[in-house]
Amino acid sequence: MFDEKLLLVRRGHGPGAGLWSLPGGRVERGELLAEAVLRELREETGLDAVCGALVGWVERLDDEHHFVILDFEVTLLDGREPVAGDDAAEVRWVPLHEVAERRLVDGLAEFLHDHAIIETII
Repeated sequence: MFDEKLLLVRRGHGPGAGLWSLPGGRVERGELLAEAVLRELREETGLDAVCGALVGWVERLDDEHHFVILDFEVTLLDGREPVAGDDAAEVRWVPLHEVAERRLVDGLAEFLHDHAIIETII
């Protein structure tokens, strides 16, 4: 979060294409979780950060996959504006009170509410 805003990306393809989510993706072979968090953040937003504490995790199942999603806090290293890259169609800082109004990936509003990041879910 940055000044009561949350960094969201609109997925360009894959699971959740066209929907808003937190920056993230898969862990590559031989990569530590913290390294994956920072690589995905950089690839999707152009921003550099330091990986912080685990916020929480969720599981999502579909017909072919079992996704385990781990969300971490990060501390940005500078004040640059994010730029969409990699599989992100768009990236933006969204005021916390507007997050639930976006077309979010399934379960994100509930996750953010359960972890006291946003107050209401629509």
